[in-house]
Amino acid sequence: MSRIGRKPIEIPAGVEVSIEGQTVTVKGPKGTLTRNIHKDMVVTIEGNQVVVTRPTDEKLHKSLHGTTRSIIANMVEGVTKGFQKNLELVGVGYRAVKSGNKVTLSLGFSHPVELVPDAGIEIDVPAPNKLVVSGIDKEQVGTVAASIRRIREPEPYKGKGIKYENEKIRRKVGKTGKK
Repeated sequence: MSRIGRKPIEIPAGVEVSIEGQTVTVKGPKGTLTRNIHKDMVVTIEGNQVVVTRPTDEKLHKSLHGTTRSIIANMVEGVTKGFQKNLELVGVGYRAVKSGNKVTLSLGFSHPVELVPDAGIEIDVPAPNKLVVSGIDKEQVGTVAASIRRIREPEPYKGKGIKYENEKIRRKVGKTGKK
């Protein structure tokens, strides 16, 4: 059995999980998430726990077992606590400004870059060189944060660009003159 897949998922107070066929719906204080799971995975509710089981020990079923359990656990965590990714803007003149729902980034291009977040995503600017992407869907938060980072990825010589808060940039030594 998968070590992750066989762990039951505790349903905290204030969270409601319903299963209709292959659709799992999780409702909580922060919102509602719905996800279709693979047709071979069996998801049941036993008391205040969600249990994921697999029909056979085939390679596909083994790989889906832990993945399905993690997806449902992330849905439960998302509707209770939410998820966030912190980004930093590194470089002279690189800054972010929030006006209403729109975030404007100055990243050394000849034009400012404007971001309008998708539904269910919140982008905050606690400081001119910091961005916080938050929401209840872990996959969507990660995708939006990655697309923002992709606008100006950190370069290895000076380290300028948009990076995750805890990301380490591998620096390269620049050119040296001829001797």
